[in-house]
Amino acid sequence: MKKNYDERIKSLMSQMTLEEKIGQLRQCGPSLVGAFEVSFEELLDMMFDGRISEEEFGRLMSTAEQDFHEDDLKAGRIGSYNGVGDAKTANRLQKIAVEETRLGIPLLFGYDVIHGFRTVTPIPLAESCAWDPGLWERTARMAAEEATSGGVHMTFAPMVDVARDARWGRISEGAGEDVFLNSAYGTAKVRGFQGADLEKTDSMAACVKHFAAYGAVEAGKDYGRVDMSMQKLFEEYLPPYKACVDAGARAIMPAFNDINGVPCSVNGWLLKHVLREQWGFDGMTISDANAIAECVEHGIVPDRKTAAKAALEAGMEMDMTSNVYAGELLKLVQNSETEIETVDRAVEHILRVKFELGLFDNPYQTDEEREKSTLLKTDHRALAREAAVKSMVLLKNDCMPDKDGTRRKSDAGPLLPLQKGTCLGIFGELAEDKKEMTGAWAIGSNPEDCVSILEACELRGITYNYSRDAENITEMAAKSDVFLAVLGEKKDESGEAASRADITLPGEQIALVEKLMASGKPVVAILFNGRPLSIPHIAEKVPAILEAWHPGTEAGSAVLDILFGDANPSGKLTATFPYASGQCPVYYAHIQTGRPGGKSKFTSKYIDTPLDPVYPFGYGLSYTKYEYSGLQVRCEESAFRIHVSVKNVGCRDGEEIVQCYVQDKTAKRVRPVRQLKAFEKVLLEAGETKSVEFIIPFTELGYYDWNMNYVIDPGEFVFYAGGDSNCSLCEKAVLRV
Repeated sequence: MKKNYDERIKSLMSQMTLEEKIGQLRQCGPSLVGAFEVSFEELLDMMFDGRISEEEFGRLMSTAEQDFHEDDLKAGRIGSYNGVGDAKTANRLQKIAVEETRLGIPLLFGYDVIHGFRTVTPIPLAESCAWDPGLWERTARMAAEEATSGGVHMTFAPMVDVARDARWGRISEGAGEDVFLNSAYGTAKVRGFQGADLEKTDSMAACVKHFAAYGAVEAGKDYGRVDMSMQKLFEEYLPPYKACVDAGARAIMPAFNDINGVPCSVNGWLLKHVLREQWGFDGMTISDANAIAECVEHGIVPDRKTAAKAALEAGMEMDMTSNVYAGELLKLVQNSETEIETVDRAVEHILRVKFELGLFDNPYQTDEEREKSTLLKTDHRALAREAAVKSMVLLKNDCMPDKDGTRRKSDAGPLLPLQKGTCLGIFGELAEDKKEMTGAWAIGSNPEDCVSILEACELRGITYNYSRDAENITEMAAKSDVFLAVLGEKKDESGEAASRADITLPGEQIALVEKLMASGKPVVAILFNGRPLSIPHIAEKVPAILEAWHPGTEAGSAVLDILFGDANPSGKLTATFPYASGQCPVYYAHIQTGRPGGKSKFTSKYIDTPLDPVYPFGYGLSYTKYEYSGLQVRCEESAFRIHVSVKNVGCRDGEEIVQCYVQDKTAKRVRPVRQLKAFEKVLLEAGETKSVEFIIPFTELGYYDWNMNYVIDPGEFVFYAGGDSNCSLCEKAVLRV
């Protein structure tokens, strides 16, 4: 049961000056000074543009000093910091806030703990492929334990932006293309981050982002526009945020983008009407970095003063790093252009979160000893390895073809798992580059903590030969039994500000695969990447493909666990793999058209690509096989009850992700061809059969009509069950309302 802090907040507010109130709305990022003559942002641009090397950037940074604006802090003009993640600094700044300011209001430290802190778990897109809410909650709990030991009180996660365009770099930060799955992922992360009691020192507030529909930016280009109908917004993009609010998330971060012409940072309809009035959210809101100031560039306001007024009145409460509130709100209130009551409401929400976190009663929630004993613990590395294994998706596992493309009849079975004692010929720089294993937004990590494929081979005593390129294939072939082609993206090729118009593999990687295949040796492709890639050539030519994503600290160990059969792969895709970049956005739950794609010319398709994607949503192979039967659907008083039998028909134990999809055959608005409505991960011993039950409430089958009324039509529904979104086992049922 939530505690009531109203009286304490009211008492504190009565003592605060206007300037101190505005200070609570300011989240400050430490400035870097003393190492260079340009701003830190310009220095970053110089590195990304290639004007200076990454090594030169690191050298300059090593001599920089951080300016925490302590004069402002002592004057009560800072309420929060972003980017402080070590106990020593956090406690030093907190001591100033608590012991040297007039009212002693504690600081709130925020940090991007997206997929682990020091111990890095797979990127969210990868981990979503485990389809395992229990795992998602456990890894978030581990991240909270580590981050809070470093002084962090709030993480800017989870990201639950439904993302259907693989060109968008930030697809790596969420759970992919499906509404239902993003909702399940987000609620699990909120529970894990926040724990059972926010006041406990190993719990941190979850800040859900990016509200709203950031994943739908036009053409997958970061920071772009979002223009869509209200029905689509409420049915396909808002539900995951709502699920996180219902799970008790204490903060919301509005998105950079506009929705139908109004930037989220100044969108009162979104932040007040939807978030607070309709959903009953009682936590705090915080802008994305510099987002309020950027409303001037959007063209929705003429200057920073108007941006401050518009954002605050729209319901944006804390300003992350743009200093717009700090520079403008005092004059706005003094000149009666903004009401003091508007400032007060924002401050109350922020103070409430600080009280809930126990900061007033226990401002020093960690120390260096706790930090040292918590980071990168043995059991944390074990969990990171488990998460990496369960996140990887086996995309293909055929026998090795002859050079003419035919399958060898002498081969008894698929290429994987490899036999013990197999000597590997490993190609590709990603096999040795530890720093690329963490993926985007792993800012609390140390790349040296990561285990590369080469290091994992050494730790396990696996014989291998290694080459970064294809120059010595003949020599390598003579000494190796199987070739590993380690392909994909570097970590800065996905994530924020890393949208790509072309998501195919680089030409040199495709050329490497061609040369390896021509050698006659069995080839396994290992993919390290932060988004679905367009890989039709690899999918056609290479006999075995493991999608490893950016798997984190235990990358190499997890890859070898799967390759050598110590673990049976169970991951399934949560985002469609397109045949070509030009197919994007591509997703399974598309709306039915009057001319569905087919062989006939005048149907909905591209003339230069196949009708189907390379790999569909929900797809993933195992080292065993599963058969589905006996699908039954029963209509009860308020829900459909679905049963399906799943049998492990292979010779080893495994976990199967059973998926249930629904199609509304006829409605007053055209509906998707099918939608995921339930899933369950089932452990099956070899030869074992289990019956899986799903209960789908009628309320989950509705939609918004033309007048934005949520309606549930009576009529025929088709239920599908199986191992991916293309499952064909189906049963019809009629709903009468």
